[in-house]
Amino acid sequence: MGDVAKNVTSPVVVVTGGARGIGRGIALQLLKKGYRVAIADVDKRAGGRLVTESGGKITAIATDVGDEEAVRALFAQVGETFGRLDALINNAGIARAHGMALEHLSLADWQQMLATNLTGVFLCSKYAIPLLRPCRGAIVNISSTRALQSEADTEAYSAGKGGVVALTHAMAMSLGPDLRVNCVSPGWIHVSDDVLRPQDHDQHPVGRVGTPEDVAGLVAYLLSDQAGFITGQNFIVDGGMTRKMIYEA
Repeated sequence: MGDVAKNVTSPVVVVTGGARGIGRGIALQLLKKGYRVAIADVDKRAGGRLVTESGGKITAIATDVGDEEAVRALFAQVGETFGRLDALINNAGIARAHGMALEHLSLADWQQMLATNLTGVFLCSKYAIPLLRPCRGAIVNISSTRALQSEADTEAYSAGKGGVVALTHAMAMSLGPDLRVNCVSPGWIHVSDDVLRPQDHDQHPVGRVGTPEDVAGLVAYLLSDQAGFITGQNFIVDGGMTRKMIYEA
């Protein structure tokens, strides 16, 4: 960590699920903005790759956000290492029960999904607050357009993401004016190596599928002083898809 941790004047951010996908894009964007970045992710290998890619400027802390003791240890380490916390990005999430019919969805799968996607937001926020409050910091939760619309057999994922949106405005009321809390709900964001088809892009009113950078740009804005009058809101980043009316011929 070296000079990254010692530079006590630079703001500090924790990005959960920051090793891959949208979280990785957010972590790299905020690093460019001058933040000292710590990512919390269960994927140690991917976390290590990002640390290397950043030239050691990003700190990776192996964390299961659904485990209270792990989360408690995460923020104890952040406080000891950096001495402050200016922002928390609750991005960690899983989608492994997608496509499982409700009558076959086990209670264990349901609970695991909610433990990461919803309880993890609660736990990380709870243990980050004592560090965030002195800095009058901000929290950005990452939900999904699945909080607003669904495909079949996505009950556990949709319920968790819907809970994140509601938790966001509840937290904003409880934590203001010291802290601001907002939510970003991405639509189709391309984070894999799959080759996209022209029709994948064409179904978006903006003409393309989204990228992690599209989400990261909004997150960076919501953390900035320019967003000082914004709290309790859910921002949809989906290229207009949720506004598009579709008629089948």
